[in-house]
Amino acid sequence: MAGTDRFGLGAGPAMRRAVVWFCVAGWCAAALPAQDNGVPTLHVYPNLVQIPTLVLDDDLKPIVPIAEKRFFISLDGGPKFRVTHARLEGDEPISLAILLDVSQPYPTLMAKMDDAIAGLARVSLHAQDHVSIYSMYCKLVRTSIDAPADGALLKGAVDRALAEWSAGAQDRHKRDCQKPSNLWDSMAFAANELSTRPGRRVLLVVTDGVDRGSRTSFTALRDFAQERSVAIFGLLQSGDVSGLLPMGTPNRSSAFNALCELSGGMVLTAAPKELAERLKWFTTLLRDRYILEF
Repeated sequence: MAGTDRFGLGAGPAMRRAVVWFCVAGWCAAALPAQDNGVPTLHVYPNLVQIPTLVLDDDLKPIVPIAEKRFFISLDGGPKFRVTHARLEGDEPISLAILLDVSQPYPTLMAKMDDAIAGLARVSLHAQDHVSIYSMYCKLVRTSIDAPADGALLKGAVDRALAEWSAGAQDRHKRDCQKPSNLWDSMAFAANELSTRPGRRVLLVVTDGVDRGSRTSFTALRDFAQERSVAIFGLLQSGDVSGLLPMGTPNRSSAFNALCELSGGMVLTAAPKELAERLKWFTTLLRDRYILEF
């Protein structure tokens, strides 16, 4: 687990806000020069670590490009060392899970969510990307599992995911959910399914950031996301800034912000009229992450 002091990865003014949050174990192989008998020797090292890394300026915009030699890493407070390689994530395949929290009191972003996610597939996602759709209302519902990033398919999946909520939207405060799904539990379920997918794993949660009684603990969810390389991003409606508060703030949703940051993501906000553009910005952040290797 790489340590972070929020924005403390590199040196120099262009690196003022660098964020490192989680690691992925992999494999590295190198062919050495031929030995005396003329046969090359292949050495395989099962300890290559990759860290998807957000590097942001004071306006939370990605800083690109940054020279590879400017990235250093410290493990558990130990001495800094230079990374072996650094590159932009670019067009690498993404496995994206989208969790729509319509159990919150005023989920105003949901009205145009089907068109916004369909547009995201057409404009920002690629053929090799795959998307799963979940919603939490009276129960957790999954309407798409690892589907190709096709606009029509995803629009239909979102519509089905929101069908129960849409049918009762005018009377949502009087619904009689006996055992409603809760945020940490639903995120844990989606992250668990996502953990088996190839590519860069990302969980986008559209919510107010408040857990209302999950059996899954904050610590268990955080550790699982870190261990399985699932970066959590949050999308809150503008004005619902409580989900942006740091840990230690006396507010129930402050933990949501910490979950996102400690897993390699962050919390974004959007008004309904700018939802489509904010989702595009979200994918820009993903493509502009650095992959640090050591």
